[in-house]
Amino acid sequence: MNILIFGPNGSGKGTQGDLIKQKYNLAHIESGAIFREHIGGGTELGKKAKAYIDRGDLVPDDITIPMVLDTLKNKGENGWLLDGFPRNMVQAEKLWDALQKENMRLDYVVEILLPRETAKNRIMGRRLCKANNNHPNNIFIDPIKPAGDKCRVCGAEISTRSDDQDETAISKRHDIYYDTVDGTLAAAGYFKKLATSGKTKYIELNGEGSIDSIKETLLAKLG
Repeated sequence: MNILIFGPNGSGKGTQGDLIKQKYNLAHIESGAIFREHIGGGTELGKKAKAYIDRGDLVPDDITIPMVLDTLKNKGENGWLLDGFPRNMVQAEKLWDALQKENMRLDYVVEILLPRETAKNRIMGRRLCKANNNHPNNIFIDPIKPAGDKCRVCGAEISTRSDDQDETAISKRHDIYYDTVDGTLAAAGYFKKLATSGKTKYIELNGEGSIDSIKETLLAKLG
């Protein structure tokens, strides 16, 4: 099973992606990791990408797409979950064309729907447990709201991440994601249109639900 997942920062995309990965034994392929592996491994594509990055330039799609495909083929032999790519309409079109040329299936596209303001609040409301970062605490989500200034799970002290409180940085990331003309939602819309002609299947999830309710809905739709 090959899956592409979309969702804004703060939507719980990483949590649901991890659940999918474990359930179906898929390779969870995240865009940032693709760059790190190719550059760290000294591949030819990695060397080309590094040259652009070192100059402070964006890596062009004719380097990024082959890196993505190479990773999908080498790590996703038993199926993959691609997370964090494509980020815009052009990349969506190029990725689809590349998958077709390689005779690679795209079985499902998953989109987690979440209003922008809710996504921002979730990011800014995240609190880290000093004893265990995997303990979920968020001051804006009632089921996982911390106990005052203590972790709701173990009672340890909690803290905030500085980047979670940077509204400007959050806004910039969301500007890209919520752009329905050129941004990530435009890319999602491209695959949604493909689904109407039976070329893939498109699943929309209400990101305002609980982790468990979203998981149950998703697994039911994946069959």
